[in-house]
Amino acid sequence: MSDACLILVDIQNDFMPGGALAVPDGDAIVPVANRLAKRFDWVVAAQDWHPRGHASFASSHPGKKPFETTQLAYGEQVLWPDHCVQGSDGAAFHRDLSLERVQLVVRKGYRQAVDSYSVFVEADRKTSTGLAGWLREVGIRRLWFSGLATDFCVLWSTLDARAAGFEATVVEDGCRAIDLNGSLAAAWKAMAAAGVERTQAGALRI
Repeated sequence: MSDACLILVDIQNDFMPGGALAVPDGDAIVPVANRLAKRFDWVVAAQDWHPRGHASFASSHPGKKPFETTQLAYGEQVLWPDHCVQGSDGAAFHRDLSLERVQLVVRKGYRQAVDSYSVFVEADRKTSTGLAGWLREVGIRRLWFSGLATDFCVLWSTLDARAAGFEATVVEDGCRAIDLNGSLAAAWKAMAAAGVERTQAGALRI
């Protein structure tokens, strides 16, 4: 069995055009993700899964607006529009995303008081999702990432993958970014510094 795994990050309705926290052109990655999944023996899908009234929602903080910040127990938190609420259509995976080859779905952000960008470690930087242990248990050491958004959840997931000792590669055309105030350029710089590789789907070598 291969030691390579594809991580599909938050390919959910609320991050698609028209969704509550839309990533521009986000739906364009779905066919890319489907093609990629056919090439891997192991596929994991991450899913944002917030309870109603989550601490990261601007609506939970009177007087605050989306994209402002506040202080939570673990530090500064960007406040988001309500999104990916548990059981809602917005939290569902895009209808055209094939889940046939997915062995594991990792739900994140389901703790009321803690946000989670990374599929490995939540925003308090202490709470593990358990994914690293699962990957090691099944013998995986090389990871490829496709999903949303490049400069937030993909970024944090790749950095944590490297910190946990995995090889990490971002499939650029399998991702899209929010690019808020230069966040995309900063994300690529941070990933490069951590040893994260970049490739295109057509050039992928497993």
